[in-house]
Amino acid sequence: MNYYFTKTVAGNFQDIIERVTEPLKAEGFGVLTEIDIKATLKKKLDADFYNYKILGACNPTFAYKALQAEDKIGTMLPCNVIVQEKESGKIEVSAVDPAASMQAIENPGLKDIAEQVREKLKRVIDFI
Repeated sequence: MNYYFTKTVAGNFQDIIERVTEPLKAEGFGVLTEIDIKATLKKKLDADFYNYKILGACNPTFAYKALQAEDKIGTMLPCNVIVQEKESGKIEVSAVDPAASMQAIENPGLKDIAEQVREKLKRVIDFI
């Protein structure tokens, strides 16, 4: 089982980030954090890197359910979605598969929650 879903699309990097954000909202996710890897590596290490952003997406309803089932689940929240441009105009969008990551936790109460979130994130990637 892969631990992520991915799709490559053509377009402008910033436009694709906006294109990802809309279906996330439609599936009940907000973007809590946006980490610009390229800018961070340049600032901290003076290293050049390609466009790469990590979007920390959270669906409050499912996060609450997961926290009720397992109080340490916050170590695996939010659900990360990455947007990267290794080649100009070819943007890869990937999302974590929560069902795969939850296999490490021995709590059967999380399985159904993870499957529901999995389907939502999969629809986001398929939509792009």
